[in-house]
Amino acid sequence: MIFRNIYLQTLILLWILQVTLYSCKSEEKKEVKVRSETYSNPLEVQFGDPYVLDNGNGIYYMYGTGGGAKDGFSVYSSNNLIDWKYESQVYHGNTENSWNVGHFWAPEVYKINNKFYLFFSADWRNNPTKELENFRIGVAISDNPTGPFRDLTGEPLFDPGYPIIDANVFKDEDGQNYLFYSRVCYKHTVTSEIADWAKKEGLYDTIEESWVYGVKLKSDFKGIIGDPVVLLRPSEKINSKNAEWESKSVTSNEINRRWTEGSFTFKYKGIYYIMYSSNYYLGPNYAVGYATGSSPLGPFRKADNNPVLEKNTSSGGEVTGTGHNMVFSLNGGDNMYTVYHGRTKKSGLNRVVFLDELKILDDGKLIINGPTTDTTSIVWD
Repeated sequence: MIFRNIYLQTLILLWILQVTLYSCKSEEKKEVKVRSETYSNPLEVQFGDPYVLDNGNGIYYMYGTGGGAKDGFSVYSSNNLIDWKYESQVYHGNTENSWNVGHFWAPEVYKINNKFYLFFSADWRNNPTKELENFRIGVAISDNPTGPFRDLTGEPLFDPGYPIIDANVFKDEDGQNYLFYSRVCYKHTVTSEIADWAKKEGLYDTIEESWVYGVKLKSDFKGIIGDPVVLLRPSEKINSKNAEWESKSVTSNEINRRWTEGSFTFKYKGIYYIMYSSNYYLGPNYAVGYATGSSPLGPFRKADNNPVLEKNTSSGGEVTGTGHNMVFSLNGGDNMYTVYHGRTKKSGLNRVVFLDELKILDDGKLIINGPTTDTTSIVWD
C-alpha cells in the first residue's frame, strides 16, 4: 500500500512537471514571435529630407521638406512605417510677425518631457545686405506631434555669422544635447587640391563648400553653449579615399560646389556615428557617407567604404539623388532602418521617400541595403 501511494505521488509530480515545462515552452515561443510586413520603395510620400519620430505608442510621424506645405511643414502618420496618412500642416511660417520668410527646409521633431520640439531651417527676415542665401535654424514647440507648433523664441536659435541649414539634435548618455548643422556653400570659397584641379581643367575658377559643425545645446533649446566646431568637410586631398565620390558635382561639371550636409548622429556600442550627404541635392550624384568618432564633437574619421548609399542606375536600377537620411531602431534593438529621399523615373524631379535596412557589422562597419525597389520586409523584434 505504501509503495502504491509513492507510485501515485510520483506520477502526479511528473504530470505537474510536464505541464510546467509545456507552459514555459509556450511562453518562450510567444516571446520570440516576430512581426514583419512586406513593402516596396518608394513609399507613397513626396518629401525631401524625411525625418521619422517614434511617438512611443505604436504611432510614427514623418516630417519633411515640401509635401504640400506652403511656408512651413506637414506631417504624415503611420502604425507600420509603410502606409502613411496625411495629417495636417503643423507649422506656418512667413507670417507678419515671424522671423522667417521663406525656404522652409529639413524639419526634425523630438519628443522631450511630453513636449514636441521642431528644429528647422528657413530664410531669416533680418537681411540688410540682401544676401541670396540667408538661412538660419529655428525651434518651435507643441503639445502634440501633429501641431500646431509655435516658435520658441521668435528668432533664430543663434547667429553664427553665416547661413546654416539641416539641424540635427543628439542627446548623449549624460543628458547633454548637441546640435549638428551645415554651413551652406554660399560665399564660402575654399582652397583644396580639387579646387586647384578644377581651375587647371578650365571648369571653375573657385569652389564653394558646405561643412558640418557641432555645438552643445542649452537644456531649454533657446541657445547654444560655447563655439561651434568643424566636424566634417569635403576631402581636401585629391587622392583621398572619399574625394572621388564627394566631388562628383565638380568633376562632372555640374556646379562649382562641394557639399557636406544633412548630417545625422547616433551612438552604437560606444561609437559615435555621423552620417552626411555630399554633392548637389538636385542632381543624380547626391549620396550618403559616414564617419566615426569617440565623442559627439569628434574628431571624426570618414569610413573607407563610403558612399554607403548612392544611385543604382549603373547596376540597372532607376533610383538617383539618394540622400539626407536618418536612422532609427525598432523597439530599441539592433533592428535598424534608414529613411531618406531619392528620385525615380516616375517621380521625375520630385523627391520621394525610401525605407531600407541599415546594419552595423561586428567590426563597426556600417552598410545600407539600398536603394531597393523590389519587394522587401520590415521586421519588428
